[in-house]
Amino acid sequence: MKIRQNARHFASRKALELPVVSDVVKSKLVDMHTGIFLKKAEEGRREERKERLDAFFDATMDSYLAALQAGAPEAEAREITHIQSNFDFYNHGWTEMMEFPSDELEEHYERYETFFAEHDITIADPLGEFAPDEMPDAPSTPEKLDDPEHPFAEGGFADDVYVQGDDGEIRVGGQDDPENVDISDAVGVDEGEA
Repeated sequence: MKIRQNARHFASRKALELPVVSDVVKSKLVDMHTGIFLKKAEEGRREERKERLDAFFDATMDSYLAALQAGAPEAEAREITHIQSNFDFYNHGWTEMMEFPSDELEEHYERYETFFAEHDITIADPLGEFAPDEMPDAPSTPEKLDDPEHPFAEGGFADDVYVQGDDGEIRVGGQDDPENVDISDAVGVDEGEA
């Protein structure tokens, strides 16, 4: 999968691992991801999906931290959460929101199969043990699976994590964690976003 990576990602990661500030950052990250993916949804479907997306992305923050604690680099830990999201989009027939084509689902699963199996994550159950006790549902559009359209998907990146930096350059595997991370760069921390 192709994802972006910059100083804000590293700052948000560090902030998620700290007491107090982690709740603010997590909430802002959930809001941000819900907003990004709702813009990809059909206009008439956005409101009915919002509550589920909020809960889903909140749960993926826990899988992100678990992947980091298991030793995954930042880009891979974040990619895991994006793959989980794409599994859920696929399961609901929300193909217009997918980031990679549905015919690459298995390949993405297999790359992180060890982590997914450890946490009971499958394509059919994308949150596994990270699922909240009560998960809001939203209407599915299974008819889209017959002839899926993926206007925002980029295929051909299923064999590794591909990271596009601020310079536009695409690197396999992403960047190493920087030595000096400024937490004020994290989503939701600076005064302009609080």
